Amino acid sequence: QVQLVESGGGLVQAGGSMRLSCAASRRASSDYAMGWFRQAPGKEREFVARISRDGARTSYADSVKDRFTISRDNAKNTVYLQMNNLKPEDTAIYYCSAVRVAGTSYLPAPNDYRYWGQGTQVTVSS
Repeated sequence: QVQLVESGGGLVQAGGSMRLSCAASRRASSDYAMGWFRQAPGKEREFVARISRDGARTSYADSVKDRFTISRDNAKNTVYLQMNNLKPEDTAIYYCSAVRVAGTSYLPAPNDYRYWGQGTQVTVSS
């Protein structure tokens, strides 16, 4: 089992940038595909971005494509979400998630993610 801790959230003005980090507890975190999800007030949690074990493949929700970038540093057991041109509708609690997979370039479906962090609040003011 892997434990995940997010950091980097806060308050930013619309049009600004922010980088979220997710630290994984296990040295074998490179065995896990990783993802970011978010939940806005009164809404269900939604997929934001995902990355394969080796970082070779990524996928994004349409709402964040070309603005957000997911990346990982397996040597540091850390996954990042770089968020640019932030909009008020990006305001949400952002969650890091992981699922253990065999294939190094495999991208699990968003519903397959199993382990979750506690979340970090991102607030974008207009």
